[in-house]
Amino acid sequence: MKDPELTRLIISREEEVTPKVLNAMAETGDARLREIVESFVRHAHAFVREVRPTEEEFEAGLRWITRLGQYTNDSHNETVLAADILGISTLIDLINNDGMQGETMSALLGPFYRGNSPECCHGESIARSPTPGHELFISGRVVGLDGEPIAGARLDIWQASPDGLYENQDPEQADYNLRGVQTTGEDGTYLFHSVRPAGYPVPTFGPAGDLLKAQNRNPMRPAHVHFIVSAPGRKTLVTQIFTDTEEAMADDVVFGAKRQISGNLQRYDEPHPDHPGASLPFYTCSYDFVLKPGTPTFPVPPISGKARKEAEHA
Repeated sequence: MKDPELTRLIISREEEVTPKVLNAMAETGDARLREIVESFVRHAHAFVREVRPTEEEFEAGLRWITRLGQYTNDSHNETVLAADILGISTLIDLINNDGMQGETMSALLGPFYRGNSPECCHGESIARSPTPGHELFISGRVVGLDGEPIAGARLDIWQASPDGLYENQDPEQADYNLRGVQTTGEDGTYLFHSVRPAGYPVPTFGPAGDLLKAQNRNPMRPAHVHFIVSAPGRKTLVTQIFTDTEEAMADDVVFGAKRQISGNLQRYDEPHPDHPGASLPFYTCSYDFVLKPGTPTFPVPPISGKARKEAEHA
């Protein structure tokens, strides 16, 4: 309930602002919305009192936030990128996926997930245009906490090219290059063919990049492949498999690399009967995904389109 005295109050001092604002929100019908916004106001006002920004600094901050929206379009999401480089996305991930029961560890979604990727058969390549780099075969099983295979599990897969660009960033790559969806069979196995990913810098042409430069920060992400693994009656797993060094993982610009989801690559310098015709050298990676019981949910894709040749970013 609103406090009648605060309702009648006309603000004249700094210490009156926060109680007056909180009182104005006191009759919010949605209890969770009230909890979230009230907490945000308390913390935001406390931040302002602690930092005591000048009016010029406040205006610069507002311009930075405005530019996040201005730099976001169908093929690029600057808002998600900003949340990632500030560590907010990883914190949200860990808060919502605490209490591990033996399932595969999650990782942040990132700003490059499109959704609606083409279906791939077992063993099919997700490279849809000429893509430089060493061939990589990733295989494994999708299982439950009991180790039993999960038939009909869907793996939504996406990665950057060895040049460090996702196809939505690169007009030269075919639509949905290095993206695909595969469904496990009765034995819960999956296998797809790709190229070995490389570490890459996150986009730095916008306000998130300006912040990184001002902080003298390394913009690099370690090499990885993204997965969304889902099945009926199971909690959807959003994760990444990392294929880089410990040093690169420790210096991840979005703080998302985790040792528990690091994949071991095996290099082959001679032909192997399991992968006839593979160009030498090639690599393999075996990884089993463990899903726990739950209700499947699916993230809204941060992007929906591909960069145009004449202008990669609006």
